Amino acid sequence: MATDRHPDVVVSSGVEIPVPAEGELWAVGAVILDRHGRAFAQKRSPDRRLFPDCWDIVGGHVEPGETLLDTLAREVAEETGWRLHKVRRLLGLTTWTGDDGHGVRHEADYLVEVDGDLDHPALEWSKHTAYDWFGPEDLPRLKENRAPGEFLIHDLVVAALQDRPGLLPRITRTDVG
Repeated sequence: MATDRHPDVVVSSGVEIPVPAEGELWAVGAVILDRHGRAFAQKRSPDRRLFPDCWDIVGGHVEPGETLLDTLAREVAEETGWRLHKVRRLLGLTTWTGDDGHGVRHEADYLVEVDGDLDHPALEWSKHTAYDWFGPEDLPRLKENRAPGEFLIHDLVVAALQDRPGLLPRITRTDVG
């Protein structure tokens, strides 16, 4: 099902996309798998206030006037240069408090498909220092620089990788204008 604001984005049947209540702070995350079933992650720069020098999935905070789907599409484009194509499933809803003084946040994380050249993401190099693709053998690296129990990114990637056997990622030609 496509939406009015995002006619090119398909949301799989039954996928929940919450509507934030007035005054709530929300963030979204996107786990993107490549054609080999590996999950994309990028390393946050060491000078970031939240989760410095940690591996992270694509995502960010919902801005005023945005829906969660708006934010998901915007963050995928801003952080990778790719275009959100499909929201396959909700991986989880989480509530957490950052150490930046902005209080409680709600987060919705999704397994998504994107269009674009997955071999050449256009990272925001001022915010991230590296990227990589993570398969089952790489999962321990997602815990680097995280305190015990702060394994949300690891756990989201584990949940997404469970979809690997039946997943045929969308592969697009980048030479089509």
